[in-house]
Amino acid sequence: MEKHMNYGSDYKFIPASSLGNGLSIEVLPDVLCHTVQIVNICLVGNPETQEFVIVDAGMPNSADEIISVAEERFGANIRPKAIILTHGHFDHVGAIIELIEHWDIPVYAHELEIPFLTGKKSYPEPDPTVEGGMVSKLSFMFPNEPINLRKNVEKLPSDGSVPHMPNFRWIHTPGHTPGHVSYFREKDNVLIAGDAFITVKQEYLYNVLTQEQEISGPPRYFTPDWKAAKESVMELAGLKPSVAVTGHGLPMSGELLANSLDTLVREFDHIAIPDYGKYVNKNVH
Repeated sequence: MEKHMNYGSDYKFIPASSLGNGLSIEVLPDVLCHTVQIVNICLVGNPETQEFVIVDAGMPNSADEIISVAEERFGANIRPKAIILTHGHFDHVGAIIELIEHWDIPVYAHELEIPFLTGKKSYPEPDPTVEGGMVSKLSFMFPNEPINLRKNVEKLPSDGSVPHMPNFRWIHTPGHTPGHVSYFREKDNVLIAGDAFITVKQEYLYNVLTQEQEISGPPRYFTPDWKAAKESVMELAGLKPSVAVTGHGLPMSGELLANSLDTLVREFDHIAIPDYGKYVNKNVH
């Protein structure tokens, strides 16, 4: 039996990009958000201590870029302690096998996400028929077969703590995927939200290209459970985050974030839930 880690057979480079591609934003002294094509990764840790983790692992074929961003911030021979995942969709684990092999580090994810990361389960297929723009229509190209990290992925501790991310706790925020998690630090109310909500209308090519800021629910073409997605947004809004780094779009903070989250909660059915699509259950409304 093949002992090596492997991506799904449908893994491939996706030729999609945005104006944010390659951009690094220091959200806080110990939180760097870096955009790989159309998705964000976070480097969490203070460069002075040289201890850090990477949250999520970018797009297919992006390992070299991620390694160079990490080396530029922390030094050439410093490796992260771990890769911490929000979820396992292809654009969040795109370079993970190369990163594990390069750095020899563990990966952590919610236990409900592990089957999708160990070759046991495929995510529901993306829905190119969902209401939305060009990115939705192109989503049939997006890989959804499971990757297999074998024994390199471990489940997040059940007490809510996050390995090598002191003061952060993980919050189960399902909907977009069964084991989707967000990470929150109470002392300064920083939120790494993954795709529980995002700050760009990810379905619309123009918005993705220009990174025009607008709060949105999880990407529509990849979200099968809208009832859970709504509850997750309500829980995150209740934390009153001061700054949010999301899986897609620019970081959002302060009044803009507070007002946007309030609006998203209040008008979730209208803003987030598509009018039609194969995962839309009218009972949500």
